[in-house]
Amino acid sequence: MTQTYRVDGMSCGKCAASVEKSIKASAPSAQVTVNLEAKTVSVAGCDDETALANAIDDAGFTFVGKV
Repeated sequence: MTQTYRVDGMSCGKCAASVEKSIKASAPSAQVTVNLEAKTVSVAGCDDETALANAIDDAGFTFVGKV
């Protein structure tokens, strides 16, 4: 199942890549899609919201929650 989350602080492609890389480091089998314009990240294959929040925070961005 795919979940979409709001992420504050992303403003460029490098930001999006950092978020994606951090999530994949935490959940290697996850499929991650970042929508920079909407400031969201959609994740399939990882249901651990706490791990996702920590990965996003570790990348230097703010995990807001489900959209």
